[in-house]
Amino acid sequence: MSQAVVDRLNAQFGERVLETSDAFGDHEVVVALKDWVEVAQFMKDDGDLQMDHFIDLTAVDYPERESARFDVVLMTRSSVTGARIRLRTHAKDGEEPGSLAGTWSGANWAEREVWDMFGIKFNGHPDMRRILLYEEFVGHPLRKDYPIDKAQPLVPYREVSDIDKLPPFGIEEGQPFARIDWESRLSGGDNQVSPALGVQQGQRRTLSDSEAAQQVQARIEERMAQEAPEDAAEEGSGE
Repeated sequence: MSQAVVDRLNAQFGERVLETSDAFGDHEVVVALKDWVEVAQFMKDDGDLQMDHFIDLTAVDYPERESARFDVVLMTRSSVTGARIRLRTHAKDGEEPGSLAGTWSGANWAEREVWDMFGIKFNGHPDMRRILLYEEFVGHPLRKDYPIDKAQPLVPYREVSDIDKLPPFGIEEGQPFARIDWESRLSGGDNQVSPALGVQQGQRRTLSDSEAAQQVQARIEERMAQEAPEDAAEEGSGE
């Protein structure tokens, strides 16, 4: 049934369908950014397709890809036929896909989450604000070059009377990865929790040219240089 959706889109849009795939039974269609809204609207309105069930909308970050850094992915389904389809497009950093909030109301919050986490704005969205993080948050944490050790500027502590309120977080509490000794847990393996930790462990570099990776590598080299004289002194005293 999902293949019928692909066939219908190919018949309607021809060469504007850039790529199709059906890996593991998941049917997907790739279109250009300029065709994103038109194709999505057609999928919902066409009497043969009736893709009326919005499932999700998200993004994927490929920071080393030169052509376009992000993929924006729509997942939708027809409650009439049961067909499922993924619609994908590519967006450069700073490009704004058209909003689908007017097509499926569920896309409103999903697009806000993509803005919050990846920094992708949607042109024509009625309320393009962060949805998970506070407005003062700097950066977008699902970008793969987001530094693992970045300490956010917290909102100034506000005293509120007549309630129990936690004091401001310290840096070790504001970073979830700092609560577990990931360096020793992952030592000797090739499983990455984050690009920054992967660099620290000497693993293959997912982000070979990222600013975050370079900063981490510089800190590691500085620390090793400082520890080298101490190690040599300890070895000398033991002889």
